[in-house]
Amino acid sequence: MPTGRRRPLPILLLESSHPGPTVTVTVLAAVLSAAVGHPAWLVVLVALTVVAGQLSIGLANDWIDADRDRAVGRSDKPVAQGLVAVGTVRAAAFGTAGAAVVLSLFLGPVAAVAHLVLVAAGWAYDAGLKRTVWSVVPFVVAFGLLPVVAVSAGPDAPWPTWWAIATGAVFGVAIHCTNVLPDLVDDEATGVRGFPHRLGLRGAGVTAFGSLVVAALLVLGGQLVGDDPVRGAGVVLAVVGTVVVVVLAAVGIRLVVAGRASRTLFRLVIVSSLVLVVELGLAGARLVA
Repeated sequence: MPTGRRRPLPILLLESSHPGPTVTVTVLAAVLSAAVGHPAWLVVLVALTVVAGQLSIGLANDWIDADRDRAVGRSDKPVAQGLVAVGTVRAAAFGTAGAAVVLSLFLGPVAAVAHLVLVAAGWAYDAGLKRTVWSVVPFVVAFGLLPVVAVSAGPDAPWPTWWAIATGAVFGVAIHCTNVLPDLVDDEATGVRGFPHRLGLRGAGVTAFGSLVVAALLVLGGQLVGDDPVRGAGVVLAVVGTVVVVVLAAVGIRLVVAGRASRTLFRLVIVSSLVLVVELGLAGARLVA
């Protein structure tokens, strides 16, 4: 049994919710929402709705995988360490899912449906798709819909540009592949054979960072030749952001080729997503179709 001072239950639940990805996805949604000119109250509502959904997905993952995480000795999972009961995490997962459903209803019909499908995709991954060749599908669906949630919120419900949706979907591939790379051995030992596992370390890594480059080029193309292309300093920002992401992707591919499957790969993708979304916000590209 673990020893030492016990952390408060809210902290343990937060640690069980995959806080890094949860915060990142919430920031992406909030920045996109602000970039299209939504009022502050709506940006806050989008952020609260998305964070509730992401918390539910992360908590469900740790609840459903509790036995598997214990079997492989995951020291980063409070449930696996016996610090919090499985039932408590399960209750928190359903509670935050309920909050996500209620909050979604205030976003307007388009964004509400998009967010509910997004959350359902995350739960479907947790519940079993992660063990199949189709494990990448929930990520493509969820990240492809994230711009719809952020942009289409509100009474007017404008649609995001096609390239914003495509960028999110491609990013989903990169995020999924790099997130599981450090756990390939543990996953194989517990019967998880998802899309990245079948590609192997190098195959999944190259696919991930290749997808990252494609996402960066989609954003660049959308900004430079879209319906309302950026001008002046916006062009510089667009090019610089793309170059930064391509460099990060090159670093990631080099690490993968060298056989280094660490959390650094996932962090490179997360940083790249933040670079691109900040770039979009600052350059002033039109994100509404």
